[in-house]
Amino acid sequence: MPDTRLDTERIQAARRVVDPVYLDTPLYRCQALEPDLGCAVSVKLETANPVRSFKGRGTELIAAGLGSGYVVCASAGNLGQALAWSGRRRGLDVTVVAPRSAPAAKLDRIHALGARLELVDGDFDSARERASHIARRDGIRLVEDSLDVETCEGAATIGLEIVAQAPSADVVLIALGGGAMATGIGHVLKELAPGVEVVCVQPAGAPAMTLSYRARRVVTTESTTTIADGVAGRRPIPAVLDDLLQVADDAVLVEEASIVAGVRMLFEHAGLVVEPSGALGVAAILEDHARFAGRHVVTVVCGGNVDLDAHRRWVTPPS
Repeated sequence: MPDTRLDTERIQAARRVVDPVYLDTPLYRCQALEPDLGCAVSVKLETANPVRSFKGRGTELIAAGLGSGYVVCASAGNLGQALAWSGRRRGLDVTVVAPRSAPAAKLDRIHALGARLELVDGDFDSARERASHIARRDGIRLVEDSLDVETCEGAATIGLEIVAQAPSADVVLIALGGGAMATGIGHVLKELAPGVEVVCVQPAGAPAMTLSYRARRVVTTESTTTIADGVAGRRPIPAVLDDLLQVADDAVLVEEASIVAGVRMLFEHAGLVVEPSGALGVAAILEDHARFAGRHVVTVVCGGNVDLDAHRRWVTPPS
């Protein structure tokens, strides 16, 4: 069994706490993708919920545990939406600190869900520093994605569903950013379906967690350059890296062109509007057909909160 902070019994119990609107998302074979990808492909669709990402599974656990009060988080957009949604439902006063450069659609949705929104210059890690300052100054709960085990165990419920819905899976491809989804799903698969290969995927322009995984120690980077804002961190959390090392079989980096191609393919062949983080699994297959040939691959489409103008550019074939 993997030696991580996560607990399988708690993960199973989480299904009774998380609002059912986030649970049992579709998982289906997408044969239209297969001629271009060269393998059997199933899509786990984590965009089919009110916040259009998997993050609501974790924020439901956090909000249920707190009951009431004030919370603050840093977010590139998806965690903030999810915490705002769960907080509104459960009586929390939510502040979200986000980079000014975050997609406008995500910021607008955070505000519409009733959260207090503070924008900062810089990237996600700048927002994380500001959120930490607010929490210390005001004496309120800081919600830290991936460090708070609830965010990992909420995401881990996806793993329970993959085990039940795709018993023939050979590989599961998981977007890697802070690590909550990768460690959560990975933990469940290693306990309940140890024959399934767990492969994490990160943009080459935001490689900190992958570099850390390969070095088996925290490696930070000076900057990030990627359209996949949802996974663009520079400073991995040591405890999360320790968890990842126990459950991931591999971590790979993909180029921006492959991410764009993945977004386009999911739109053209599956009718899905996904943000770049949600296309990382498809990008990984595109870059290494031989590795996945003849295998049944499940890719987790983790988010669909996308700037429509940018998405229009990505899905328009090059002239």
